[in-house]
Amino acid sequence: MTTPRRQERLRGRHAYVDGIHFTMPVDSRDSSAIIAAFPIDWDKARALIPPGDVHPFRLWNRGLLIVTVIDYRATDIGPYIEYSLAIACTKGARPAPRLLPGLLMKFFGTGQYVFDLPVSTEISVKGGKGIWGMPKHQANLDFVTGAKWVSAQYDLDGQMVSRFDVRRPSSYWLPLNMGAINYCVFRDMMMKSTIYFNGKVGFHLLRPDAARLVLGSHPRADVIRALDVEPRPIFAGHIPSVLGLLDDYFECWFVTLEEEPAKPISEGLDATYPLGYGRQWLPPPKRDPNFKLDKA
Repeated sequence: MTTPRRQERLRGRHAYVDGIHFTMPVDSRDSSAIIAAFPIDWDKARALIPPGDVHPFRLWNRGLLIVTVIDYRATDIGPYIEYSLAIACTKGARPAPRLLPGLLMKFFGTGQYVFDLPVSTEISVKGGKGIWGMPKHQANLDFVTGAKWVSAQYDLDGQMVSRFDVRRPSSYWLPLNMGAINYCVFRDMMMKSTIYFNGKVGFHLLRPDAARLVLGSHPRADVIRALDVEPRPIFAGHIPSVLGLLDDYFECWFVTLEEEPAKPISEGLDATYPLGYGRQWLPPPKRDPNFKLDKA
């Protein structure tokens, strides 16, 4: 895995941050993941990202919704599922040119702005939000692998937010060895963190039925629905076994507005200090009995 030299230098050392013990590096082993990108309305995506240096990536005249679900099976804080809803983005004084940031990712700071990040456990919320500023909250999640589909559902307060299905590829041949940048807002600051992945991915490109994002009745689904999501994905992939490493080095800067805000635009520290270290999952989401994982 291509990771920063600093992470290798720290390997085997120990850290206690907000009461959470980490054996360095902060990694995960034998995880499984599904991912897809769906075209969305660029202007509506821009309205969802706080003003400043982070802008939606432009694929011709559309933006991209990136849905990623990872089933973390072995980590320092135990197993949990992470269900990421994000907008592909760039970093700079102004929006980047079309398409080019996909090739020159480092130059344009290409990554994703994560606007919703439910996870299975309380300790993952406390660490992810309190340390890296990720918009984590505990929800009812699952990750189910069938013969034809891999599926993850996200429920909250007894209502479905979304169900994400990826068609299983016929082969897993493409090596994945890359870093991905996350931009998140916490404490009215933009937080930039990096995670590195290593594994083999099977994928579909420009196949209309490769993935599905089904939205539910929970109000959080309305945020996704407002982006005018195109049901046909640009790409979709499944990684049956992936190694991950979250860099403990991250950056942050103030979110600034033209006028003084009447109230904070994001959660503050009061959202994290009452949290405990629970590793217990909430009950699984209530699935539609008519959906079959083995149905083509």
